Amino acid sequence: MSEIYVLALSVVFSLIVVKLCHWVYQWSNPKCKGKLPPGSMGFPIIGETFEFMTPFDISLVVSPYLKKRISRYGSKVFRTSLFGAKVIVSIDPDVNMEIAKASSQLRATESVTRIFGENNPFLQSKEIHKYVRNLTSRFVGPEGLKTRLIHDIDNLLRNDVENGARNGSFDVREATIKMVGELIAKKIMGETESEAVKELGLCWSAFRTSWFQFSYNIPGTTVYRLVKARRKAAKLLKALILKKKASKEGLGDFLDIIFDEMEKDGTALDIDKAVNLIFVFFILSQETTPGVQGAVVKLVADHPSVMEELQREHEAIVQNRADKDTGVTWEEYKSMTFTHMVIKESLRFTSTQPTVHRIPDQDVQIGDYTLPAGWLFFGIPQVHFDEEKYDDPLTFNPWRWQGKDINSTVSREYMPFGAGGTHCVGSEFAKLIIAILLHHLSRFRWSLDPKTEVLRRYTLVFPAGCVVHISKESE
Repeated sequence: MSEIYVLALSVVFSLIVVKLCHWVYQWSNPKCKGKLPPGSMGFPIIGETFEFMTPFDISLVVSPYLKKRISRYGSKVFRTSLFGAKVIVSIDPDVNMEIAKASSQLRATESVTRIFGENNPFLQSKEIHKYVRNLTSRFVGPEGLKTRLIHDIDNLLRNDVENGARNGSFDVREATIKMVGELIAKKIMGETESEAVKELGLCWSAFRTSWFQFSYNIPGTTVYRLVKARRKAAKLLKALILKKKASKEGLGDFLDIIFDEMEKDGTALDIDKAVNLIFVFFILSQETTPGVQGAVVKLVADHPSVMEELQREHEAIVQNRADKDTGVTWEEYKSMTFTHMVIKESLRFTSTQPTVHRIPDQDVQIGDYTLPAGWLFFGIPQVHFDEEKYDDPLTFNPWRWQGKDINSTVSREYMPFGAGGTHCVGSEFAKLIIAILLHHLSRFRWSLDPKTEVLRRYTLVFPAGCVVHISKESE
């Protein structure tokens, strides 16, 4: 009997080993009707995620991860696995633009979409995403910024800078996170119960930790806490929205837009989609804009000639006002020519994270390679440092944009906010915040803490913060 038992165990163990080996082989050699780009799928499930997410100094244009693979494969397009997903990574600008225009969904990895729930914008079709994008642009597009937001942004940032001046210093990134949070909470929810808003703030603050990671929802893990926070926030938001709607209270600006849309015949928007849209919009605004803001301040601080030119431009704007204490107007914002040149160059210099996320609906043929349907596509804008497109691309030089179109945010040579019909709807929102902060900073003599360090990861990382020291108001 014992021999039979040992034999049975041996057979079961052998079958498990064979099955495991077959699974590993299938993982390492994914099927494709055509020819896949060169690459490696890394370890099963983990793939090459940890190496891809390793931070590196902002002075390094190409990440060590990308540099190693481009050298190994001799190609600007390669395959890999990240966050449990099959991924095609491209730094080829023509390929990136081709995929951006193709019939495909805007999509993040499934690990991210699980955290944000079934109704999040990452899982929507291209048509639904375009619909949501047009809806959101009514709030953060040029007209919305001009009529709804510029005054509040100006007041909040002015207070932050002046409070920082009184204290001698402040963290630019943290101040921007706080400002964006206050602004969006007010404009989305309007004036509402402070206790409810405080609870929502706690839920949103949970996402201050890195949420772009593996999303195995196991109790005790970061992902478990994020999913719990998102569900609680959705419940709070839904209850607040329905209560305000039932009581005929004044809704926040964004809710006015959403409910106006929901009451239309044949609308694709319901209360659950609206709640998730608000939640994702808030998280993404706090994740992206503050990081770019910090990087802009770091680049300006590192280039005294840029700082001096900014001060001249903003001093002239103040001097031309009848009342020197009035806030920034839309006309003044549009007239900040050099400021827009600085912002455009900063975005070129800092945008090396994937800005084109797509899942092709069908196989796409690009040259000799096939990009399979269902695979996630990451397009990384290395074209920003192409010597054929830019003179001395490794140098931060806002004057390179002099006499050029400083308002354009999408082209084959420039795509900090993505490309195609699904480029980031919040691009003007971010640019306005950066410009107004630079305007108020220019009133003071300031310098950046020497410990400030900017690292590139999937987003920009500030290990020691981004602290500005302010000595006195510039005369």
